[in-house]
Amino acid sequence: MSVTIKDVARVANVAPSTVSRVISDSPRISERTKRKVRKVMEELGYHINYNGRVLVSQSTQTIGIVTKVSTVHSFDNPFFSELLRGISDACHEEDYSIYLTTGNTEEAIFKEVVKMVQGKRVDGVIVLYSREDDKVVPYLRDCNFPFVMVGKPVNRAGETMFVDNDNILASKEVTDYLIQLGHERIGFIGGDSHFEVARDRLEGFRQALANGHLEEDKNLQKNIQSGLADADQVVEELLQVKDPPTGLVITDDYNALTVMRALTSKGLKLPEDMSIVGFNNTMIARLSNPALTTVDTQSFQLGHESARSLIDLLNRPDMIKKSVIIPTVIVERDSCHPRKTIKQKD
Repeated sequence: MSVTIKDVARVANVAPSTVSRVISDSPRISERTKRKVRKVMEELGYHINYNGRVLVSQSTQTIGIVTKVSTVHSFDNPFFSELLRGISDACHEEDYSIYLTTGNTEEAIFKEVVKMVQGKRVDGVIVLYSREDDKVVPYLRDCNFPFVMVGKPVNRAGETMFVDNDNILASKEVTDYLIQLGHERIGFIGGDSHFEVARDRLEGFRQALANGHLEEDKNLQKNIQSGLADADQVVEELLQVKDPPTGLVITDDYNALTVMRALTSKGLKLPEDMSIVGFNNTMIARLSNPALTTVDTQSFQLGHESARSLIDLLNRPDMIKKSVIIPTVIVERDSCHPRKTIKQKD
């Protein structure tokens, strides 16, 4: 037989209404009484009836997570796992659950979001991307539904709560790092250019080349969309350039690993023949051979702050929409090597 609020009240020697207020964390109840009642709840094995709590409070205590379309790649990529771990950690602190989209097309994900909102399945939403021609964010705005983005919004940034890195600055700094090592022919391998993060990191790369008075060669700028097959093709194209690069900025550790494998299959030695930097400082970066120099975007903190921001918004709907910029740092490992300058004989 399940334990009821009346059972807890009897053992704790308080009124059932006091137990209810402890469950809802009412400020009218002293901390001493809260500790006493919670101890009894734990001893008796009392579990909150969330269905009843939803009916009373009109809250699901659930946050929706909207992922990119490429869910298979997302779950393979440790960056997504760390991001989700940060969200989960913050939600656990405030007793929130997570509802994750699973659609494999943009339309499928959009329909899931509509069901979340219209079916009142979640209290708010975290959108794990920022991209142009997206239907999800405009829909959430039109519905006036609470949401936070991981990534700088494509538009109306001042009206949108988001958490991000300064991706232009981060890309500029890591490109400068290769320039300081003596590299003059530097390639850039980004992700899907529809996403704001990809465009910002390309912009930072371009700024670094301009500041270093280096030529920007569009033949050295590539994108990887779907994993290993694209990495093989990108490496083939880069090595066929008349004056190939000696260094590569790759804006994701996962893609950096696929490129490193493609390069070694072509007989190149790393980092002697090619210096490589990545982004995110995931487990892959530490375990790759050679260990990957990368930009630590603090993915766990990105997730944690996005959830904290959304919960703050749910508790204070009239609060000013804020943006949180998580700092980045370059983590130096073994995948970069100084470029030796060879002087031409007269």
